Amino acid sequence: MAKPLTDSEKRKQISVRGLAGLGDVAEVRKSFNRHLHFTLVKDRNVATPRDYFFALAHTVRDHLVGRWIRTQQHYYERDPKRIYYLSLEFYMGRTLQNTMVNLGLQNACDEAIYQVRGLKAGCLGIGRLTASCFLDSMATLGLAAYGYGIRYEFGIFNQKIVNGWQVEEADDWLRYGNPWEKARPEYMLPVHFYGRVEHTPDGVKWLDTQVVLAMPYDTPVPGYKNNTVNTMRLWSAKAPNDFKLQDFNVGDYIEAVLDRNLAENISRVLYPNDNFFEGKELRLKQEYFVVAATLQDIIRRFKSSKFGCRDPVRTCFETFPDKVAIQLNDTHPALSIPELMRILVDVEKVDWDKAWEITKKTCAYTNHTVLPEALERWPVSMFEKLLPRHLEIIYAINQRHLDHVAALFPGDVDRLRRMSVIEEGDCKRINMAHLCVIGSHAVNGVARIHSEIVKQSVFKDFYELEPEKFQNKTNGITPRRWLLLCNPGLADTIVEKIGEEFLTDLSQLKKLLPLVNDEAFIRDVAKVKQENKLKFSAFLEKEYKVKINPSSMFDVHVKRIHEYKRQLLNCLHVITLYNRIKRDPAKAFVPRTVMIGGKAAPGYHMAKLIIKLVTSIGDVVNHDPVVGDRLKVIFLENYRVSLAEKVIPAADLSQQISTAGTEASGTGNMKFMLNGALTIGTMDGANVEMAEEAGAENLFIFGLRVEDVEALDRKGYNAREYYDRLPELKQAVDQISSGFFSPKEPDCFKDVVNMLMHHDRFKVFADYEAYVQCQAQVDQLYRNPKGWTKKVIRNIACSGKFSSDRTITEYAREIWGVEPSDLQIPPPNIPRD
Repeated sequence: MAKPLTDSEKRKQISVRGLAGLGDVAEVRKSFNRHLHFTLVKDRNVATPRDYFFALAHTVRDHLVGRWIRTQQHYYERDPKRIYYLSLEFYMGRTLQNTMVNLGLQNACDEAIYQVRGLKAGCLGIGRLTASCFLDSMATLGLAAYGYGIRYEFGIFNQKIVNGWQVEEADDWLRYGNPWEKARPEYMLPVHFYGRVEHTPDGVKWLDTQVVLAMPYDTPVPGYKNNTVNTMRLWSAKAPNDFKLQDFNVGDYIEAVLDRNLAENISRVLYPNDNFFEGKELRLKQEYFVVAATLQDIIRRFKSSKFGCRDPVRTCFETFPDKVAIQLNDTHPALSIPELMRILVDVEKVDWDKAWEITKKTCAYTNHTVLPEALERWPVSMFEKLLPRHLEIIYAINQRHLDHVAALFPGDVDRLRRMSVIEEGDCKRINMAHLCVIGSHAVNGVARIHSEIVKQSVFKDFYELEPEKFQNKTNGITPRRWLLLCNPGLADTIVEKIGEEFLTDLSQLKKLLPLVNDEAFIRDVAKVKQENKLKFSAFLEKEYKVKINPSSMFDVHVKRIHEYKRQLLNCLHVITLYNRIKRDPAKAFVPRTVMIGGKAAPGYHMAKLIIKLVTSIGDVVNHDPVVGDRLKVIFLENYRVSLAEKVIPAADLSQQISTAGTEASGTGNMKFMLNGALTIGTMDGANVEMAEEAGAENLFIFGLRVEDVEALDRKGYNAREYYDRLPELKQAVDQISSGFFSPKEPDCFKDVVNMLMHHDRFKVFADYEAYVQCQAQVDQLYRNPKGWTKKVIRNIACSGKFSSDRTITEYAREIWGVEPSDLQIPPPNIPRD
């Protein structure tokens, strides 16, 4: 088998990375050497990889800063409508290579670093940063957009697997500093908590509050080769200097200083729950913290629209919705609605009805889940203590809303109860999703099937009230990171055939359809996949000390560990394959390497047990001499963006097997499709649209549809029926139950079996038979490499819809009321007009 190209050999052959020309290699080299000199500690002569990384990051940042300043000046001169994307998390990903790609600097940097040290720039990627596909697309589409969130000191935990169990370690991602962020203390803002409310003749006052300061850190977000650099602003909590220093007067100065931590804990750590609501006061503080700081910032920018100007030039809020769009990414920033009302009514003295009209026109809400346990429902008592004025405002919003509903549906008390923002019961709660729907002019799901479920079930009453408000915006991914950066070999193969325009217009991939039967192209695509597999095999051997068969099918299931994502269905299939090999060892089997990866929320017992089950199955399967290299099971430890960039280009089969009606969209499914993996999946989330685009016959679709799941719920799901009827399923479940995979702890998985048999909301057994049969079809096609690659090419050619550029264009036109622009801002070295 041919040896894979080294990175430096690949660098020489990849034309796609050099699309913008080499740039001034000498200038980059000079800048790199200068930064390296200042990065090195005086008494240290040997540079470490980290020194090289920081020197290169600062070199690239030099190219960013001029464009960044110029972009902001450009916005202040044009005074466009600004888009504010509020999210409690932006997924982590490495920034250096992404920035080089978007600035067209990859080749110049590669060449300069190679000349200096014989290194490839990309191998120095230590820096990680939060930046998501949407921010990338907004910059690429020339929108005046800002991402707002929290600058967590500790990101989502690092996952270690110890004796097969997940162990969490803190991800101290700022330990060595972050070369991409710029602290902006001049824009520090106060955020208030607790206190009391006083109604006076001059209006409502929120008094005796505890103040925490929000310090902004700005990160540049470059568009793809258009010289636009937008801003992601993340807030960090700081205690004010007088924080509890009255204690100093009684001599307890040390205690007073230590107490500052209480304020600063707000931005300490990201809550790692996925699709599960945990009503912790600190989390509510985080949510209000980001909202309060961001809204002050938005209003300051609205009032002073001149570059660098701090004096208000606008004081009338009539035009606010024409100049500001706030997108609430899930319910986490829902407090934007009452906070904007508080500012308009209490501070700016706008009439309530006018303020409400402005708020609704400004805010829009994206729903991300239909699982009831994921929806945020905060106890009223917590609000009363932490945000007393906001509680009053929410009650007032709810009262007017219910009066309106009662007028339209007189006597329908049950409807009022269902639609109220306040849920009555032992513990009164505030339903944040209802608040978002009432306070926004647009509500969208993130895949067509999800948006339909939102209208027909989750927010059915609200849809009947205001159908025009509900929309769909199918998610997308940025082709810059998820093709050009992570799979340069494939990107180059495509560029040779259809040119480079697909990188900003992914629908151009359709031009590959006539090449589905082109022998040379089939060979090229298969060769790229094989190289990626060899490279990933070498990575696994180095990092995980596992040797795998690189010509086996790479069957990959990577996402958060959750019952609804059904990693357990995958486990049952693996056990079934294992049993078949054991039963008939002489039979020819398609060799498979099954890779499962993902983090479990630290408090989610079942998810942690699922990880233990995967590793335990691996222990048995991987050490059975009868099996050999026909089946391997690997748990990919600490799955994150940087690992996704390696495994996705190497995957043959992408597992997207959630119970129909539970996955809002998924974006992993799109990344695999674009990178030449075939999908085995249910008709759920964006899989439905992927099947529509590529043709269902080019995916491996199996299992219950949404209406089947609903029918089964009405009838009553009985797991034992399937267990009794399907001998292979029974054998697999009995093996888990008896301790076959956990001989030292026979009862280890009793909770898993008990859940599957008696409390399985996600109907694993109901889809088992169809899934195993579908996997047999996968094997059959994999035996025909040319037939497999033809389907791969068809999938790649039909993945154009799933670009985040398309998603953001739809948000811009249909929700924010702005038009994307392909205007090129002149680079800093060209004088402005």
